[in-house]
Amino acid sequence: MQQRQLGTGGPMLSLIGLGTWAIGGGDWKFGWGDQDDQAAVSAVTEAVRLGINWVDTAAIYGEGRSEELVARALQQIPAAERPLVATKCGRVALGNGEIGRCLRRASVISECEASLRRLQVDCIDLYQMHWPEPDEEIEEGWQTLVDLQRQGKVRYIGVSNHSVAQMQRLQAIHPIQSQQPPYSMIARDIESEILPFCGRQGIGVVCYSPLGKGLLTGAFSQERAAGLSQKDHRSRDPRFQAPQLDINLRFVEHLRRIANDLGWSLTDLAIAWTLRRPELTSAIVGARSPQQIQQTYTAGNRILAADAAAAVERAIEERTVQLELVGGAAKPRV
Repeated sequence: MQQRQLGTGGPMLSLIGLGTWAIGGGDWKFGWGDQDDQAAVSAVTEAVRLGINWVDTAAIYGEGRSEELVARALQQIPAAERPLVATKCGRVALGNGEIGRCLRRASVISECEASLRRLQVDCIDLYQMHWPEPDEEIEEGWQTLVDLQRQGKVRYIGVSNHSVAQMQRLQAIHPIQSQQPPYSMIARDIESEILPFCGRQGIGVVCYSPLGKGLLTGAFSQERAAGLSQKDHRSRDPRFQAPQLDINLRFVEHLRRIANDLGWSLTDLAIAWTLRRPELTSAIVGARSPQQIQQTYTAGNRILAADAAAAVERAIEERTVQLELVGGAAKPRV
């Protein structure tokens, strides 16, 4: 699989990274429903076999469960073949189903130590501030990440979901290696400011949800959306409910025709579309089973031609107009 360098002086990453948000299961606020643990472990080992060289997780995914399953997979992979591991801090479980926000020094250090234990590693390859919340604590959190890097607890440090203004504040303390924002055909906010800023500053970008939480896989229908478990946070996402769902499903059928003309899968098209941007280092693609990553890893070797990109743009514009007509263009929180 093709690789790109993460920012200035960072590691080489495969164009597809394995996302493990969903393998945390359904017993937390932003879960994806029940998860088979062995399938999750096999998804990680299969991703590595297919040429994916890095895995993204977070302490809050399943309140630590995702990190534990990644660790189980790492133990099954020869040391020389193990992928780089990225995880995050700043979101803490409050014990009552709610999620707290904290970037104070003591909390970040405690989170890092807990992640090291769960992952069963001596050093985290990429450690990221999950959200810039509370805003007034981001400098303290970032300085703590800098100190953890100097102590050898983490190799590279980055941010996730930060604005340009927030990144500028942190850059004054220490260079940012990477930014992890949402980016897909149905979530394009980063194109106007964040991507150009990261490109100028040499900050690597690893986007999450390039498949729109599954909407852009072509596997969704009205029936499947209606049947989402209450343990699956997508059941509360307006993109998976009428009237937005109707518009999104028509959009997907338009994309399917474009993909068919290319001889690609729909997931190939959606992921390659994000990777057409030169600022992108890698797209994080979630998988809950070996079969899912087998269906998406091929996008790491696809290059989207200009005429196909233009056809996608026309489809996106049509969707945008339809959303505006139903008042559904407001950005949902991811």
